[in-house]
Amino acid sequence: MKSNKNLVFLGMMGSGKSSIGLLISKKLKLDFIDIDKEIENELDLSISKIFETKGEDYFRKFEEKITLKKLKFSSTIISLGGGAFANKNIRKEVLKNHISFWLNWNKETLLKRIKNSKKRPLAINSTENELIDLIKKRSNIYSKALYEIKCDKLSKNEIVKKVLKNYETH
Repeated sequence: MKSNKNLVFLGMMGSGKSSIGLLISKKLKLDFIDIDKEIENELDLSISKIFETKGEDYFRKFEEKITLKKLKFSSTIISLGGGAFANKNIRKEVLKNHISFWLNWNKETLLKRIKNSKKRPLAINSTENELIDLIKKRSNIYSKALYEIKCDKLSKNEIVKKVLKNYETH
């Protein structure tokens, strides 16, 4: 890796942050951190159980603490939770000190992926219109990322190639 900056993946739930991040980490031979998995391991609860038993506010505060701690690592591939980049402290840290990639999909693709998911707390209790609003709102925030990868017509390998090409020319 040319720099000790982390590569940080952001995007909606269901955008492939974890699977793409893992593939990139293998190609670059770097550690991979999935923030949602870290939170689940730390609290020994699934994300949906955390939302259900402790509430979204508790989750967001804990997410901020874990994310900012993990961002202190260097030369690591990090997959943020879908809502993490909306947190201004996380966003400021990512934009200032790391290389960020927004995995952008059209709303139809995202809706198909998240609509009936039982493990995505915000999807479970939302109507399709509420999910569309969430996608629009978060897209405005995700658009601040250093790189945007339009994923819709790409295979996983093509997405990985685009990320690596942007990273190598960074």
